[in-house]
Amino acid sequence: MITSMTGFGSAEKITEKYSLKVEIKTLNSKFFDASFRLPRAFLKWEMEIKALLEKELGRGKINVGVHFELKNFEQPPIQINQELFDAYYKRLEQLSGDMGASGKVALFKMSMNMPNVILHEENPEENISFEVFKEVLLEGVADCNQFRLQEGANLQEALVASHQKIRNGLSEVEELDPGRIENLKSRIHQSLEEIKQRVKVDENRFEQELIYYIEKLDLTEEKIRLGSHLDYFIDVISDDKGASGKKLGFLCQELGREINTIGSKANDAGIQRSVVGMKEELEKIKEQILNIL
Repeated sequence: MITSMTGFGSAEKITEKYSLKVEIKTLNSKFFDASFRLPRAFLKWEMEIKALLEKELGRGKINVGVHFELKNFEQPPIQINQELFDAYYKRLEQLSGDMGASGKVALFKMSMNMPNVILHEENPEENISFEVFKEVLLEGVADCNQFRLQEGANLQEALVASHQKIRNGLSEVEELDPGRIENLKSRIHQSLEEIKQRVKVDENRFEQELIYYIEKLDLTEEKIRLGSHLDYFIDVISDDKGASGKKLGFLCQELGREINTIGSKANDAGIQRSVVGMKEELEKIKEQILNIL
């Protein structure tokens, strides 16, 4: 089971007094990195929100947006500084008279827009508790996690397909390898016959060197290790506890090491083509696992 780090979730609660909406967006990141867009009165809960998200979502770049709106006021949540308004209005009226201008409506608008005339009263904490907010936030997190699981299923399908292509490439190498050794021996013997015509060669010493050379180019260990790593790869992505992106990253390093060694030892065009195909699929896997939790 794979969980992607890419996800989106939302939750909403609407009552007669307020509406509350939470939106959560997540992207891949090596670490937990959370950012918030919160109403001013919710800022005091930022640490609690961060701890909850880290526990529920794990690592990733996480953006949380919270929209909170009060409604159905018996009285508007504002205060008018009457004394300050009167002072502004009288001063503007005096200037208007001195300049020969008129217009009480314009003076009223200007006075109302002056600093500190209108005082907003935002006290959402009187209308909503952290427990209520937490309930909505957890609903959004659950929705986001469901999205991440769906994305993870798509990732797993792509990983299995690439894994199978690498497995097919290994099978091709195993089929071509015996012929590669025989071709290598044949070329060496042919070269030896040409040398014998010019210089004397110690047959026993030559056989020893030939065996040593062929052992250096033997692919048996690399094929066994690559097959073992491929088996373990499937075990990891199929783990019910959830696959680890970091563990898969380390495993890809081992897969790449064995594939590169096979390519460097091959000395065979057919095997080299198989190696190129396996490398291509491994690069696809590396790109995909960057998004796994």
